Amino acid sequence: MRESRLFLAMLIALSTAACGAKKHAPPPPPQTVAAALPLQRDVIDWDDYVGRFEAIQDTQVRPRVSGQITRIAFREGVEVKSGQFLFEIDPRPYRAALAQAQAQAARAAATLANARTELARAKDLLQVKAVSQEEYEQKLAAERSANADLEAARAAARSSALDLEFTTVRSPISGRVSDKRVSIGDYVTAGQTLLTRVVTVDPIWFSFDGAESFYLKYIRQAASGERPSSRYAPNPVEIQLADESGYRWHGRMAFVDNAIDPNSGTIRAHATVANPKGLLVPGMFGRARLLGSGSYRAMLVPDEAIVTDQTRRFVYVVTPESKVAVRNVETGPLVEGLRVIKTGLTPQDRVVLDGLARLQAGAAVRARLVQIEPRAADDSPGSAPLTAPQAFEATAR
Repeated sequence: MRESRLFLAMLIALSTAACGAKKHAPPPPPQTVAAALPLQRDVIDWDDYVGRFEAIQDTQVRPRVSGQITRIAFREGVEVKSGQFLFEIDPRPYRAALAQAQAQAARAAATLANARTELARAKDLLQVKAVSQEEYEQKLAAERSANADLEAARAAARSSALDLEFTTVRSPISGRVSDKRVSIGDYVTAGQTLLTRVVTVDPIWFSFDGAESFYLKYIRQAASGERPSSRYAPNPVEIQLADESGYRWHGRMAFVDNAIDPNSGTIRAHATVANPKGLLVPGMFGRARLLGSGSYRAMLVPDEAIVTDQTRRFVYVVTPESKVAVRNVETGPLVEGLRVIKTGLTPQDRVVLDGLARLQAGAAVRARLVQIEPRAADDSPGSAPLTAPQAFEATAR
């Protein structure tokens, strides 16, 4: 019995000592994290659009007179000048019609000359009362009628001369001609038969449709003076072709439509793009970025430093007391491979870059200060917009 009591007392003493040792164990060391001041840039937002190139002038060449095609005088698919000879319609019937009209005009001129002679004679006789007033007025009416007949004959001759001229079909504009739609020997009808098509290539339009949300954003910016409206100002547009990685084509806004399409909720617009070598052709696909804001100061951080939940985006920062704090942020597009933070950060905030999964607000940390470096060139394409009408991307000034 005495031994049992002694053993129990020893167990209690050992348990008490163990509890005391556990209560006074030192706390774990603070987590070490990499932190950096955000990179600062003056940036301009660019909004992303998809569209196609269109010819400024797209002309369907049709004959102005009917007849048989006797000659085709151009190479298909190449550049032509305004007034260049394209087709010939058999001119022989129109030469004959012109000769007949000219003969009618000559006969009318002879009739007028005779009428004027008779009128002059009647006038002299009227003064000596050799003819009546009525006869004189008949001669006067005949002279006027002959003069009108001559004018009509001359107009008919001019019309026939035009018809003869129209047998030579010329390009109405300078541009690139399509293929011939008729062959030698085909009969063409005035104003109906399509002969070919000519489109201008330099300059060329880039046409696209913009969402109503973007249109409203631009109106607000124009009203506040942040960005001029593309309806009145030639805002810059940069375009990327399907096989290109950068935006090498540069244009200026030239048109914004006067109404939003109620079916699609978009508004039409186009920019004018220089195309001196003719590489761009109508119908070609392109991806464009349009000036989407004025210049503003922004903080840049890596995407992996941003935490996203269902209702917000935030970053962790290290306070002067070496504790973790949460900063709710408004994000923007990518610049130099880093995410724009529009609001929520100051240049003095030390943003935590790693170990985010183990952090909690208020936790003590040991900050290892690093530096954020750009990850891409300033003209690199960004990711899709995070929220409409968020800018697609931006560039630093």
